[in-house]
Formats: sequence, structure tokens, C-alpha cells
Amino acid sequence: MPDRTSTLAPLRNETFRQIWLASLVSNFGGLIQGVGAAWMMASISTSANMVALVQASTSLPIMLFSVAAGALADNFDRRRLMLTAQCFMFAVSVALTLFAWQGLVTPWLLLAFTFLIGCGTALNNPAWQASVGDLVPRADLPAAVSLNSMGFNITRSVGPAIGGAIVAAAGAAAAFAVNALSYFALLFALFRWKPQTEANTLPREDFGRAISAGLRYVTMSPNIGKVLLRAFAFGLSTSSILSLLPLIARDLVAGGPFTFGMLLGCFGLGAVAGALTSGWLRDQLSSETITRLAFASFAASAVVAAVSSSALVTGLVLTVCGASWVMALSLFNTTVQLSTPRWVVARTLSLYQTAVFGGIAAGSWLWGTTAEAHGAETALIASAVVMVAGAAIGLRFALPGLDSLDLAPLNRFSEPELPLDLKPRSGPIVILIDYEIAEADIPDFLEAMTERRRIRIRDGAGQWALMRDLENPIVWTETYHVPTWVEYVRHNQRRTQADAENGEKLRQLHRGADGPRVHRMIERQTIVPHDFERYKRSIEVP
Repeated sequence: MPDRTSTLAPLRNETFRQIWLASLVSNFGGLIQGVGAAWMMASISTSANMVALVQASTSLPIMLFSVAAGALADNFDRRRLMLTAQCFMFAVSVALTLFAWQGLVTPWLLLAFTFLIGCGTALNNPAWQASVGDLVPRADLPAAVSLNSMGFNITRSVGPAIGGAIVAAAGAAAAFAVNALSYFALLFALFRWKPQTEANTLPREDFGRAISAGLRYVTMSPNIGKVLLRAFAFGLSTSSILSLLPLIARDLVAGGPFTFGMLLGCFGLGAVAGALTSGWLRDQLSSETITRLAFASFAASAVVAAVSSSALVTGLVLTVCGASWVMALSLFNTTVQLSTPRWVVARTLSLYQTAVFGGIAAGSWLWGTTAEAHGAETALIASAVVMVAGAAIGLRFALPGLDSLDLAPLNRFSEPELPLDLKPRSGPIVILIDYEIAEADIPDFLEAMTERRRIRIRDGAGQWALMRDLENPIVWTETYHVPTWVEYVRHNQRRTQADAENGEKLRQLHRGADGPRVHRMIERQTIVPHDFERYKRSIEVP
């Protein structure tokens, strides 16, 4: 587990501190906008499903576009992507303000505006979350993730209440205007940030290939897959509280927009407390135990909220929900970041966000539909049952611990000098590696090659196979393909320090005088005689 550091330690980094403080202002405006949108929908529509879809419309684009945004964040300047996202959201917020001021907002138009704001969030989040690992030392990463959650929830603790007061006093258009103004602080901080970027000698990955590489990495990383599964289950089940909160405030505790804001504030206060205690809790309990407690406490709180008619009691249980929310999500986020090397971190974080917000979007629709048909009380109790099931998933797919793998680049590969004049896009490339393995070492060799297969495919190899020479059984040959020479170089540069143990074990098992022999080959297609003239004409230059 990484060394424990103070939750506030990342604030020693000036750039992180400036962006974090600017994000407080931006999040403050976003929460006020959220209160205005949710209460406006409750005012212009009588449908419980439409009210729940306000949250779904913000979460859905994160589910749909985060993977593409992660590929962009791993291949382009992250600061510029964040600036683009913030400018886009500012423009959408200004347009929403103008439409609301003129009384032109309809339920579906409101959903369209919140969807567009969600698109900006989808573009921004992978770039920012991946940048955190570049700004702070690895030991400070869990604290930085918790601090980001705490910053958002500091604003959540007071922003919704102020948002409710603004809506009650001046209407939803005023709340939208405050949100539009809140973007300026973060835009200013991003313009001042001058990130240090390492020179990359390889060309940028193709967009489609970059997405495939991220999906492949997660598929071949079982621990990350477990995190994504639990994150989806958490988002799906616990989204009932926030998506139905306008109905809880209006129908179950008979309040108005100010009550709604105060309930959201209670959730935020709990989240701040959860962020401040998360480091201590990670020292005391395993990751899986914390996750199960988060599911269980949310389930109990949902049941109490369903039967309570007191705003005070509901506020207290929402405080518990907020603490559980931030402890679980910051734990998921930290586990993903500590399990991923820098070259693909934005893509894995984007897939994590897809899982969380996909669950939130699906849950918002599910619990909104249930509330529409059977009432908010039934929807909350049903969601509590799903939360208990989410905790039980850990019996089969337990969350991995925060083990600190050394995922720094191994940097042992040197591009060989070749007699052929290969271009970066030359290929396909076929690699064969010969090992000489004693009969007694075959079980250990096969075990090591199982891990080697996972590493190869994870880092971009295809058509991996292991073969044994029938005439000389001591010789085993590992073979795999990569599409081009540049992808072969990229494949080798992706090897991490944590992978070195596997390579060292294979070298120790090899019994030859020299190390395993590597053959690098390029595929060439043969042409049948009657097609040769046609082939010559096709390559002639007019």
C-alpha cells in the first residue's frame, strides 16, 4: 500500500492548488445550475421520470464519450483539451441562461442543454484526472483523489442550499447565470498552467487504434475489471438517492427548493467528512471491506429516506450517504490509477467513468420509471435491495488492495539497426523468440508464459502463440504479430518495471549459452504468375 500522507499534502503543489481552488468556484456554479435545472424540471413537468432524467442527461454523455475523450487525453495536450471543454460548457451555459430568461425552456430542451454540459464534462474529466498523477508524487495520489472529491463536496455542502435560495428568490435563470460566470476562474487557472511534457519520438497513435489499445489493456487487466464492475453496480444502485432527491424534498418531506438545497448540502457535508477520514479508513480496513460498508450504509439510508417524513431525519441519513459516496468512488479511482501506467491512464480512467456514470444514467432512468409507476418510496426500497446485491458481488469479485506496483517504463528496449530500410508503417511484423527449456522446468516455463501472453496482448500484440519443436523438443518458440514497425517499437516501450520479474524468470529458465534468440520478420505476400503483370501496372507511376 502507498505510504500514508496527509489529505492536504497535494496542496503544496502550486499548480494543483490553483486548479483545485478554481475548480471549487466552477463546481459551486455547477451545483447551483444543477439545483436550477432539477427544480425547473419539477416545475414545468409533472412526470417523475422527466425529473430523474435531468441527472441521467448529465451522466449519459460521460458514459457515451469518455472512452473517446480518454484516447484524446493520452495522445494530445491535456491542458488544451481541458480549455476546449471549459469554453464549450461556458457557451452552453450562456445559451441556457438566455433561453430560461426568455421563458423558452421546455422539458426536452432543458434535457438537451444538460446533455451538452455533460458532453463538456466527458471531455474534461479524463484529461484532468490523468493530469493529477503528473502533478503530484505517486505517494500523494490517493490524497489528491480524495482532495478532488472533497473539493467538489465542500461546494456541495453549501452550493445547493444557496442554489435553492437563488431559485426561490430569482428563478432558475439566475442560477444558470451564476454557473456561466463560475467558469472564468478555472479558465484563468488553465491559461496560467504551463505543463512540462516529455518529448515522444513516436508518431501519435491513430484514434481508433488508441481506443482499441485502452479497451485491450483493461480487458487484459483483471484487477481493473473488478473495479469497473463494482463501480457500475455502485452507480446503478446508489443513483436513486440523488436522482429522486427533488421528489424526496417535494413529496416525502413536503419542502420547497430551499429544502431540496439543504438536503443536497447534507449529502455534501457527509462527503467532506468521508474525504477527510478516507485515508485513516484505508489504513484500518481493506478496500473490499470499505466498499461493502459503503453499499450497506447507502442501502440502510435509502430505506430510512423512503419512510421518513422529517427533513431533519432525511438530512442525517443523507450525510451518511455522502460519506459513503466519496469513500467508495475515491477508492475506485485511486485503485485504477495505481494499477495503470502513464501511457494509458486517461483511457482506463475514462472506462472507469463510463462504468460509474453508465450505472448512474441507467439507475436514474430505472428508479425514475419505478417512482413514476409505484412512487418514490417503492423506488428507494427497491434500490436498497440492489445495493445489498452490489455488496454481495464482492464475495466473487473482491476489490484488489492498493498495492503499489512500479509501473514506470522499463526502458530496456533499444530499437535495433536493420539492414532493410523499414518505414514506421511497414508491416505486418512477426516476432519469434526461441527458448531452450529443460524438461524439469517445463511447468514453471508454461506458468511464466501464461503471464507473458497476458502482458504481450495487453501491450498490443496479436495472434500470440507458443510452439514446441517436434524434432528438437528442448526448443520452444513464442510468436506474435504487430501491424507495423512503429507499433512494435511502441509495444516494447510499454513494458513496465513491474513486468521485469516475468522477463527475468524466463531468462533464468532458458538453458542456451546466450539469451533467448529473437527473430524479427516482416510479412510479404506472394503473387501468382497470371496476376504479376496486373500487379506491375498497379504500382507504375503514370
